[in-house]
Amino acid sequence: MARQDGTTGDDTAEAGWQIRAEMALTAAAASNRLITYAELADAAGIEGVHRIHRLTAWLEDRLEADAKAHKPLLAARVISRSRGGLPAPGFFMKCAELGLYDGPHEGPQAYAFHLNCLR
Repeated sequence: MARQDGTTGDDTAEAGWQIRAEMALTAAAASNRLITYAELADAAGIEGVHRIHRLTAWLEDRLEADAKAHKPLLAARVISRSRGGLPAPGFFMKCAELGLYDGPHEGPQAYAFHLNCLR
């Protein structure tokens, strides 16, 4: 059911977690630290079975917006706990789609690209 402002409860919850995710991501960048997908989902208060999927979709949108605006790629601050400090393969695939990266999702080239994104 729509509210008077045209949003549903789900729309409001979606906007709320996105604002909290943005704040957590900005804080991670300001303190020059990395954050895992799970930590960012927790900080944002994303709930539900597909919370990491929803987060990564948002991160891909954020990555695209940052690239188009020639801003630092804040999504590079988000890493997978199981990938030795690298973002998930989707990060590299999105960067390739945007013409920012042409290489594998792991290994020395991926580490070098990721490190460059953090500067």
